[in-house]
Amino acid sequence: MTDAERERAARVESVLPALRAAAREADESASFPAGHVALLRDAGLLGLVVPERFGGLGGSLRDLAAATFAMGTACPSTALAYFFHNTSASRGLLPLEAIDAGLFSDDEIPVVRAFAEKVLTRMAGGAWLANFASESVKSSTANITIATTARRVAGGWTLDGEKSFGCATGVADHYLTTAKLEGHDTAEGLVTFFVPRDAEGVSVRDAWDGLGMRATANNGIRLENVFVPADEALTVPGAFTRMLQMSRGSFVGNQLAIAAVYTGCAQNVYDHTIEALTRKTFADTGRPIASSPMHQQLIGEMTVQLETAYLWLRYQLDLETSEPPRRPKPEVFKQWRLGKGSVTEACFQVALTAFKAGGTSSAMMNGVAGRALRDLAMGLVMTFPAERGRLEVARMVTSARENELFTTAPAHPPAGAPTAPTRTPDGTPTSPTHTPAGAPTSP
Repeated sequence: MTDAERERAARVESVLPALRAAAREADESASFPAGHVALLRDAGLLGLVVPERFGGLGGSLRDLAAATFAMGTACPSTALAYFFHNTSASRGLLPLEAIDAGLFSDDEIPVVRAFAEKVLTRMAGGAWLANFASESVKSSTANITIATTARRVAGGWTLDGEKSFGCATGVADHYLTTAKLEGHDTAEGLVTFFVPRDAEGVSVRDAWDGLGMRATANNGIRLENVFVPADEALTVPGAFTRMLQMSRGSFVGNQLAIAAVYTGCAQNVYDHTIEALTRKTFADTGRPIASSPMHQQLIGEMTVQLETAYLWLRYQLDLETSEPPRRPKPEVFKQWRLGKGSVTEACFQVALTAFKAGGTSSAMMNGVAGRALRDLAMGLVMTFPAERGRLEVARMVTSARENELFTTAPAHPPAGAPTAPTRTPDGTPTSPTHTPAGAPTSP
């Protein structure tokens, strides 16, 4: 770690005791601890990945992954909500990179730059942004389908739709909302809006009582004729797709940090289980319960699964942060489609094995193993399950190979190459002959 990374890490470490102390009650009440917003704001962490020139801490994906991992060991719900806040930064960082890459015209640049800088300065200033993209509407061709519609009106836009998934509902200061321009049916029409939490026409969906991280305020919102001023929106057609070209790998380039949340949770339940099994002893022998053959097997299995998660996560982090890049973007993207599912499935197996190792005395809804089992179940389905990622990678690999299977034959074989076998009158093939270099070929 660099000195700057150590300083940012110290800020994260400073909030962990408070997160850990509130985790159990937050899970039981299924509510995001309101005090955590001020806690993270006062530590400067709401601007963790915002460049210093906009008032942020200047952190990178390395910092974000480390932060969400560490928070995941203390309170996975807070870590997940914090991750989604930080994904908002991509709506500022990537458009600015796209401008530098020449992807916007001269008349588009001022509008794009103003919105991008507004995202970053608000985050650095302590505003919590909830990144609302996902919806309950599904299509067979994409992981996320946008049905929320933006219509132009005097002075701005009106939004109508429903967002089914988004942490920090009722907590964030602004909902950074993705919609589609009316009349557009492709990704070129995707646009982004700042929607104040208390804007007229914004309501909260029914409470989310899901099998997953319960204290994320993950209810989602409904938008009914919500007005957004023109200067609070980025509605340049194609801006969304152009900015995505600038990410190093997965989607908007920071999805790896969500897998770090699950890995942190898995590390915590692993540590708790090992400590409990080595502290408790058998009444007849006085030996630690961890010494029994069954528990040795379970501990070995947990260790393998945890290390598996780390290996995938560290490799993906290296691919997305190394300079110069080690792999072209399509390969980095392919690796993420494999890695996300591999990490989350391995983490879930850690919790499942910890549940077995703890026995009935640890099978409590409010215990570390019980909470981890529910928390990590969410990783199996969030964004996409492992099966979908593997299917997409299989298609990438086989599609590339199919293209390799077809080619055109040369008009004449190269010098020295074997000629096609000839046949005798009765159809028996003769042995191939070789044409000497420079010798004429048969007509």
